[in-house]
Amino acid sequence: MSPSVTSHLRPVTVHSPTSRRPPAIPLVEAMQRSADSLGHPGYIQDALAVDLASASDEQMFGPQSTARADLPEPEAWAAQIAQAIVEVMSGLRPAAQVVRWTTPQVYAVVARRGALAARRRASGARASATRALVRSVHVCEPADGVAECSVVVTEGARVRAMAVRLAGQDGRWRVEALQIG
Repeated sequence: MSPSVTSHLRPVTVHSPTSRRPPAIPLVEAMQRSADSLGHPGYIQDALAVDLASASDEQMFGPQSTARADLPEPEAWAAQIAQAIVEVMSGLRPAAQVVRWTTPQVYAVVARRGALAARRRASGARASATRALVRSVHVCEPADGVAECSVVVTEGARVRAMAVRLAGQDGRWRVEALQIG
């Protein structure tokens, strides 16, 4: 560089910051300091709020039980689902309409009986089927989120009994057991 350029340059000095950081504290003490008045731990930076190691995938993402207070009245709901199930089993309604409201085991039985009835109807063996109607429903609630229902169904002159166990799952009733006499 030429002497005229270097004469305008000033030396630069770097100073260390004058503020000092507080000393690090142990994690246990940090959690105690961040706790609220009830003793619940507060947020700690770099700490994951959900402990995924203690719960299985089924517990975290599978069906969740629902309390009775968060569910509709079981009597009216049982009458509607019983009517739908009877119609599926007699081949008047597609089985897919009840899949959301039944467990896989109950759905398999209902769908199989519906398919048999539809085949019988298609072959002409039973061309004139009378529509089954739900006449009465009686409900017993043995536990929170569980309703056991006895249903009386008539089909022409024939009277049948149906037992349905409902369980509250994911905010709705689901049929988890079914017996038809």
